[in-house]
Amino acid sequence: MRLFRHEDIRKAGSGNIGATNVLRSGGKGLGAATFVLDVCKGALAVLLALWIAAPLMPSVQPRNVEALAALCAVLGHMFPVWLRFRGGKGVATAFGVFLVAAPLAALAAITVFALLTYATRYVSLASIVGAASFPVFAYFMVSGTRPAFFIAVQATVAGLIIIKHHANIGRLLAGQENRIGAAKTA
Repeated sequence: MRLFRHEDIRKAGSGNIGATNVLRSGGKGLGAATFVLDVCKGALAVLLALWIAAPLMPSVQPRNVEALAALCAVLGHMFPVWLRFRGGKGVATAFGVFLVAAPLAALAAITVFALLTYATRYVSLASIVGAASFPVFAYFMVSGTRPAFFIAVQATVAGLIIIKHHANIGRLLAGQENRIGAAKTA
């Protein structure tokens, strides 16, 4: 947003660097671009790990390489060193990493997210439920090997996303959460 509007997104809206805050503070185009770039960042991290690390470590299961890259990409987005560990909530980046590592489950989870966002206009609620649904979808939809580390990373990433939404959960329970497309109440 700094490049296009000469504003620091961390000083606008919720102060979060994620797509929802950019959407609310910077407009639909910048919000969509942020979402797409975060998805691509996550997907590229997993693809690069497979292309580079997997051939160098043939004894390590490719799913574990994917899982480690996924975890690192999401943690790097949530806690970037250059932003003093104040990053986004990881939803789009997690979608990107799992779009490569577990594509059908990722598509099912983003469908849950989209339907819930449409029905309630609460992006935070949709993000929480979408994240929570992903490991369940992955359990039933991922074929082939499913090492314990691969499964643990799925659950860990979902849990981290939910934890990062702790303030939103409080506002949802208090009936004070902002809906997408509505004027801010708080």
